[in-house]
Amino acid sequence: MVSVTIPGNRIVSELELHRFLARELDLGPYYGKNLDALWDRLTTDVERPVYLVWVDAAKSREGMGEDLFDKIVDLLRKVAAKDVEAGYKDRFNVEIRE
Repeated sequence: MVSVTIPGNRIVSELELHRFLARELDLGPYYGKNLDALWDRLTTDVERPVYLVWVDAAKSREGMGEDLFDKIVDLLRKVAAKDVEAGYKDRFNVEIRE
């Protein structure tokens, strides 16, 4: 199982998030560092199971702005829901801790 904790007090921009996830999930040298690329990599290339926890998420929300933060969280939750719908035993899991 891959377990990743996003430190919200240090991840306060979209670019910081992409860099962090690219490193922690080994998204490769050609990862596009945008939300479309994140969706593609999380839904097709990242080996399961994955447990992603975003701690101090309110700090990230404050730094990124509510709209962008909500888009990112929505994407992560959709990845998790897609795995559930597909009936995968090993899944992508996400928890947001404000």
